Amino acid sequence: MKLNTLFILSIFSIALLFACSDDEEVSSFDSTQSEVVETYAQIVYLNYEDALTDAKSIQTAVDALISSPSAATLKEAKDQWLNAQESYGQTEVFRFYGGPIDDEDGPEGQLNAWPLDESLIDYVVGSSNGGDNNDATNIINSPSDFPTINKETIADLNEVGAETNISTGYHAVEFLLWGQDLRTDMPGERPYTDYATDGSGTNENQARRGEYLKAATDLIVDDLEGLVAEWKDGGAYRTSFESSPSSSLENILNGMGKLSKGELAGERIFVAWDLRSKEDEHSCFSDNTHRDIVTNALGIQNVFLGTYLKIDGSTYTGKSIYDLLLIDNRDLAEQLKTTMEESVAAGEAIVPPFDQEILNEQGRLRVQVTFTSLRKQGDELAEAAAKFGFSFDPDDI
Repeated sequence: MKLNTLFILSIFSIALLFACSDDEEVSSFDSTQSEVVETYAQIVYLNYEDALTDAKSIQTAVDALISSPSAATLKEAKDQWLNAQESYGQTEVFRFYGGPIDDEDGPEGQLNAWPLDESLIDYVVGSSNGGDNNDATNIINSPSDFPTINKETIADLNEVGAETNISTGYHAVEFLLWGQDLRTDMPGERPYTDYATDGSGTNENQARRGEYLKAATDLIVDDLEGLVAEWKDGGAYRTSFESSPSSSLENILNGMGKLSKGELAGERIFVAWDLRSKEDEHSCFSDNTHRDIVTNALGIQNVFLGTYLKIDGSTYTGKSIYDLLLIDNRDLAEQLKTTMEESVAAGEAIVPPFDQEILNEQGRLRVQVTFTSLRKQGDELAEAAAKFGFSFDPDDI
């Protein structure tokens, strides 16, 4: 009888040991999950803060261009625009789940919509992307139809009538700085005299063009200030986001997967590659598409590894999705880490300008390697989501 009692107590002790082990594992996962969400929120805040700083640098350079048009001030405005794409491009991973950037009231369509029919905004030569509105009936050159050009005017006109009727955002500013990309070996060549109001100006309505450029730039700053406010510590959206770690983790993975496969590999790379179309590249006026691809891929990697390199050179690091996967899916964690490294490297191997890469044999191969890696990455992110009990289709954007 004593032996049986000891046997039962032993079995009970073993069962209790396993139960405690399972509880500890669940507790470890829940704790890490909360830390991952907090890390993500801080990366979002820091990245948008950097994007705002860089947008204000565009603003300063644009003000200088308008007040004193010259080859030097135009070049400085272009340089600041290119620099700002490095920070903003990494924020694209914060989309695709109805957060502050792309909910019903979000500014995404006003900030970074494309492809843009430039003939809505200013003069063009020949046909333009999205339409044949190549007479003078564009916003800048139609003072009787649009007597006032300011932030409210161009915001109200954005995406009205057609999805390419984009009147605001980074790509509107890009067009106003570079002009049409009419040559195969270089970006647009808008002359600085398009902004000269001293009698030496070109292409008419120089003052209105300056007003438009300033309004579009100021809107970018306004929109980014709103996003920084939502994501700062104690901000309305961040507080709500951090209070629901499980649903927020699902949103994070959705954003990563959909950017990787559906948006970046598909809409931003494959479409232009498949059609051999420069009008379908992301930054066609400045020929900066190759960097857009890299920064978008880097943004996904930032979130996965829980790290962000700020524009001041410092690095923020916290608990990551990689850490969470390591708890019981080490092989998938390592595979995703490797695939993301390969995706970033493939994007960096694209030789600019992108619109020529998609036309020559070796270039097309480099571009194909990039979107193939990003598609694989999207599928692996969907697999990771399934491991956490979530599901999404990375093609569904």
